[in-house]
Amino acid sequence: MPPTHEVTNQVPPLVGYDVAAHASLIAGLRREGAAWAEPELHELGRLAGSAQAQEWGRGANANPPVLRTHDRYGNRIDEVDFHPYWHELMTVGVEHGLQAAPWRDERSGAHVARAAKFFVWSQVEAGHTCPLAMTYAAVPALRHNEELAKTYEPLLAAKIYDYGLREPSTKRGLIAGMSMTEKQGGSDVRANTTTATPTENGEYVIRGHKWFTSAPMSDMFLTLAQAPGGLSCFLLPRVLPDGTRNRIHLQRLKDKLGNKSNASSEIEYDDALGWLVGEEGRGVPTIIEMVNNTRLDCVIGSAAGMRAGVAQAVHHASHRSAFTKLLVDQPLMSNVLADLTVEAEAALVVMLRLAGATDRDETAFRRLALAVTKYWVCKRAPMHAAEALECLGGNGYVEESGMPLLYREAPLPSIWEGSGNVAALDALRAMARQPESVEAFFTEVELAAGADARLDRSVELLRKELADLDDIEFRARRLVETMALVLQGSLLVRHGNPAVADAFCASRLGEDWGIALGTLPSGVDSRAIVTSSWTEPR
Repeated sequence: MPPTHEVTNQVPPLVGYDVAAHASLIAGLRREGAAWAEPELHELGRLAGSAQAQEWGRGANANPPVLRTHDRYGNRIDEVDFHPYWHELMTVGVEHGLQAAPWRDERSGAHVARAAKFFVWSQVEAGHTCPLAMTYAAVPALRHNEELAKTYEPLLAAKIYDYGLREPSTKRGLIAGMSMTEKQGGSDVRANTTTATPTENGEYVIRGHKWFTSAPMSDMFLTLAQAPGGLSCFLLPRVLPDGTRNRIHLQRLKDKLGNKSNASSEIEYDDALGWLVGEEGRGVPTIIEMVNNTRLDCVIGSAAGMRAGVAQAVHHASHRSAFTKLLVDQPLMSNVLADLTVEAEAALVVMLRLAGATDRDETAFRRLALAVTKYWVCKRAPMHAAEALECLGGNGYVEESGMPLLYREAPLPSIWEGSGNVAALDALRAMARQPESVEAFFTEVELAAGADARLDRSVELLRKELADLDDIEFRARRLVETMALVLQGSLLVRHGNPAVADAFCASRLGEDWGIALGTLPSGVDSRAIVTSSWTEPR
C-alpha cells in the first residue's frame, strides 16, 4: 500500500465493553431498591457493548421494515416484514423483561430494575424499544377491564418473544401497541372521529382512520373511538378469537426522520371488532394510564441517548490527538465533555428517581415530576446529540460512526406522547387539578435544602413564579424548565458526584453559563466530572 494511505491518529471502535459499567447507574440502582438486578444488568451491558449487538442495531436500521398489504393473489394480509436483526433485538429485550414483566414481579424495585435495563439496552438501538415501551404501558390501562387483563396480562408480561400473526391467547407472549392520533386532531384526541358502535354481544364495531400507529405488527392495540357515551378506550386484537383477521388495514408506512428500524403506519379500521376498556366516555382517563408510563420511557430513551453520546465523545477524545495533545486534555474540549456529562448525569438521576416513584406508588410526586421531566430531558436530547456528534468532527458526520443515527433518533421522545407544549401544559394541569402534587414536588426538592445556596435560591424563586398566575400558559415552558432544573439539582446534590453536582448548580442554577454546551464557568473540575462518569474500557 502506498505510504500516503497509512492510517494514523484514528480512534479504535468502542466495542467489547460493559455498557452497564457506569458508576452513577449502579449507585442509583442500589439506592432505589433494585440491587438484586445488578448481575443481570451487567450481563445485558456486556451484550450491549458487543460487536454482535452493535451489528444488530446497524443492520436493523440499514434494512427498514417493508409493508405487504396483499398476497400474490390479491388477498388483504396487512403484514410487515422485518430484518432478522430486528427480531434479535426484540428477543433480548423481551427476555430481559423490558416489556410488561415488572407488573408481575413482586420484588422491590422491579420498575427501577427494568428502567436500568431499558437504559442500557436502548444504547444499542432505539427503534425496537418503541413496542417494548408500549407493551409495558398497556398493562395499567388494560386493568380497567378485569376480564381482558386476566386473559392477556400474563402473556404481555411473559419473557418470550413469540413473533407472528396468530390469535393472541394461543401465543406464548404478546406485544401491544396504541393507536390514538388522527390527522385532524393530533394531540387533541377529543377531536377524534373514529366511531365505535356497540353490538348485541358486547363487542364494538370500530370504523375510522388513525394517522400514526407505531409497531403495527403488534398483537393488539389500545385505541380511542367515539362510542354513544363519548370518547372511549378499546382493545383491538389483530387476530380475532375465531382465528380470522380483524379488519385493521395498514395503509402505508411513514417515512420518518429517524426510528427507521421501527414501522410506523397509517391504519384503517374497516368495521374492526374491539372490546371496551373502562367505561364509555372515560377513554382519555383510561388511556392516560398508558401515556404516563410511555412518558417515563421517553425520559429513559433520552437519557440513554445522552449516555451513548457521552461515551462516544469521550472515547474519541481519549484517543484522538490534535495540536500535540489528546483532545481530552485540551481545556476547551474538556469543558465540552464535562458539560455533556453533567447533562447526561442529571437525566439519569431523575430517570431512576421516577422509576422508583413507580415502584413505591408515589402518585402525587410522579404525576407532576414526570410531566416536568418529560418536557425538559427530552427537549435537551437533540442539542446534546448534536454537540456529541461534533466532538468527533467530520468523522461524527459519517454514518459509520453511528452518530448520525443517534442524532436522528434524538427528537422523537420529545414529540412522542405529547410534544413540548403538551407536556408543559400538562404540568400546569397537574398542579391545578392535583395541588398535592405541588406539595409532593417541593417536599422532594427540599430534601436538599441548605446543601447548596444556588439551589436554595432557585427553589425560592420557583415558589414566587408559581404564585404568579398571570400569563401562566404563555410562561409555561420557562416555568416547567425551572422546575425540572431544580428537581435535577436537588437529586444531584444529594446523590450525584460532588463535582457533577457543583457544575450543575454553577451553570444550570447559577448566572455564569452560556447558551451552548461547553460553557461551564471557571472553577468547575472538568476532569473529575468526566472521569466520574466514564472510564476507558480495557
